[in-house]
Amino acid sequence: MSERYSAQEIEAKWQQKWDTAGIDAASSDEDGRESYYCLAMFPYPSGNLHMGHVRNYCLGDAVARYKRMQGFNVLHPIGWDAFGLPAENAAIKHHRPPAEWTYANIDQMRGQLKRLGLSYDWSREIATCHPDYYRWEQWMFTKLIEKGLAYQSNAEVNWCDPCHTVLANEQVVDGVCWRCDTPVIRKNLKQWFIRITDYAEELLADLDQLTGWPEKVVGMQRNWIGKSTGAEVSFGLENSEERLDIFTTRPDTLMGVTYMAVAAGHPLAQKAAESNPGLAVFLDECSKISTKEADVETMEKKGMSTGFNAIHSISGEPVPVWVANFVLMGYGTGAVMSVPAHDQRDFEFAKKYDLRIQQVIAPVNGDWDITSGAFTDAGVLINSGQFDGLASTEAKQAITVWLAENNKGSERIQYRLRDWLVSRQRYWGAPIPVIHCDDCGAVPVSDDQLPVELPTHLQPTGGASPLSECEAFKHTDCPQCGKPAERELDTFDTFMESSWYMNRYTSPRNTEAMVDAADMQRWAPVDQYIGGVEHAVLHLLYARFYHKLMRDAGLFTAGQGGDEPFKNLLTQGMVLKDGTKMSKSKGNTVDPSAIIERFGADTARLFTLFAAPPEKDLEWNDAGVEGAHRFLGRVWRLLQKLDDSHGEANANDDAASVKAIRFATHSTIKKVTHAFEHGFAFNVAIAALMELTNSLQAYEPVGDAGKAAYSEGMEALAVMLAPFVPHFACEIAERLGMEKIAVVSSWPQVDESALAQDEITLVVQIQGKKRGEITIAKDLGQDEAMAAARASASINKWLDGMQVVKVILVPGRLLNIVVKLV
Repeated sequence: MSERYSAQEIEAKWQQKWDTAGIDAASSDEDGRESYYCLAMFPYPSGNLHMGHVRNYCLGDAVARYKRMQGFNVLHPIGWDAFGLPAENAAIKHHRPPAEWTYANIDQMRGQLKRLGLSYDWSREIATCHPDYYRWEQWMFTKLIEKGLAYQSNAEVNWCDPCHTVLANEQVVDGVCWRCDTPVIRKNLKQWFIRITDYAEELLADLDQLTGWPEKVVGMQRNWIGKSTGAEVSFGLENSEERLDIFTTRPDTLMGVTYMAVAAGHPLAQKAAESNPGLAVFLDECSKISTKEADVETMEKKGMSTGFNAIHSISGEPVPVWVANFVLMGYGTGAVMSVPAHDQRDFEFAKKYDLRIQQVIAPVNGDWDITSGAFTDAGVLINSGQFDGLASTEAKQAITVWLAENNKGSERIQYRLRDWLVSRQRYWGAPIPVIHCDDCGAVPVSDDQLPVELPTHLQPTGGASPLSECEAFKHTDCPQCGKPAERELDTFDTFMESSWYMNRYTSPRNTEAMVDAADMQRWAPVDQYIGGVEHAVLHLLYARFYHKLMRDAGLFTAGQGGDEPFKNLLTQGMVLKDGTKMSKSKGNTVDPSAIIERFGADTARLFTLFAAPPEKDLEWNDAGVEGAHRFLGRVWRLLQKLDDSHGEANANDDAASVKAIRFATHSTIKKVTHAFEHGFAFNVAIAALMELTNSLQAYEPVGDAGKAAYSEGMEALAVMLAPFVPHFACEIAERLGMEKIAVVSSWPQVDESALAQDEITLVVQIQGKKRGEITIAKDLGQDEAMAAARASASINKWLDGMQVVKVILVPGRLLNIVVKLV
């Protein structure tokens, strides 16, 4: 074989063969095979793949291909997370409707994914911007309204006036809009919510089921849900029948409350500002600051008095009410009790504004100088009337009981989690299926009128949504009374689409239901989910929640689709260049298409899978790409040996060399299989395949037995390469004369007899330091091993002048020698 390895020709050839044979499609028939569902987070159709995409999807493809070769019926689908703000911004920039831009990008990226040789079942492809997809989330939303799980309410939001939209906290940078640099304000708007808080306890408890998830991700979700046990306390207000309710995890400090703090958006603050121009200015200032927790934590704490007093729940004493910029309306009741003696933030605020500090907890042993800072530990109550002398734990219970008995509060469990705000003042999204009638209020669209289709010809301008000016869309009749009414003009948050797509893949062409229960039973939940750790909280939490909503809507049972959508989760690291994340703005991106054109898709795949463990960041290295390509060239040249092998072998030499090469082959099968089955350590697997390649390269196949052993090694190498470099592996397998295409061949099995060795290699340690290695017959004992060590000049020199005190033989691994000076 004299021809060179031509990646482009080989890859085009095998992609056509795979497509014609339909080998990547999941079977819907009951053919006796066990099902396996492998899913990588679907991409946003930006128009071009980046190296992060390549890594993510090659990881998933390696898993899917391996499982097929293990005999599983594999579902490995792909689709497009196609709605969202980037498409609107691109539409504004390029003066074309978002739909046109999005579908063109999908076509382009589909071609790029196919060029990588990814084994997707393209018959199940979905795009979330298609009415056939989003009609079902509209249907689900109407059912949630009927069950009281979806509702409309005023909410304080980040608002950009020029963009005429709500911004997520992450889109507010240094107090201005990330897109137009206009100062962002906080305002109250009527928004649509889903009651994820009703599922908080189940979402928290079911984290214990996720044994196949990284502990870090489970911990992040647990913290986000944020279960706290404490007390709800009700404070009166002077000269008013109204009350000021708060939640605290430290009811034992209640007697130390010296002021109350409310958010700028709290009704009490708004009422006080009506007669206090200075306070009104301060509230306006507060409306423009970031609401990110990290920013709130580090910013300067400011406040102003409202002039109102609360009435302490136990003592009955007046407590001044202040507005503080660190209290947010979106958390709890928008009011907190402040205990400066036992909370450092409250302490610093009290010092700044000369507010009273009352210590009510003392250390169990010793004193505390309250002028130096807050005492935040548990202790013994002082200055607390009837509760003096109680330990903090006892006092929490005693005070909570007193509050309940006197109708001033109760024990309560609270969650950090807030209801999911799902409406956006944007055009390019799924329409919310609600009609607003002056007489009937907000009315869900009936099933027979779904989907509510988004007009796709509209052109956003950067201001108000063009839906507000689309008369044909906006005006309709009320489904209940038939009078003229208007459609909801907000669209769904794009997390809605990405929260259930994994289930839609099980029956993507179903026109009768959101999913089919039988298909869910066959495929769900996802066996292996793959994506970036940046999605650890929001996407994964919403997907877990939505899966439970679908279950409770009767679309499937826990026995059919599970209580959780993803059994196992792999969070892959980022692709870096020069130590930083690849970014167009930094000018450090690498175009995958250029790599593929120069070296081929298999080289790009091999490098991204070999350069780092999947969960670690990958540092881009041009030399590494070239090294991956050279490795494929080395394997290619191994084919020549079968043509060149000749001659008769010496029986003894042939038997020894055959045994050695078979040991290399089957130990590699064992290593690579273990890598797939234990954490997808693909870098370790590929390293083992490189070692086998070295062994095959050094081996000279002579005689029938030698040629058979060499062929066995080559065929195993081709099959084990298939999940990583499928085109290349298929070509090697074909040239070896294998009956099956490599990517559908059975995964090689370890022949344990080939791993039996007559000799073993032992590491020799003297005084705990490695001093060499010895090779001895595997059944020799400690004395023989010691003799072999002394026979080695490089080891024996460390024993000269020494008395051997102790010898420890660890069979098959280690000879440890303890010595002392004579």
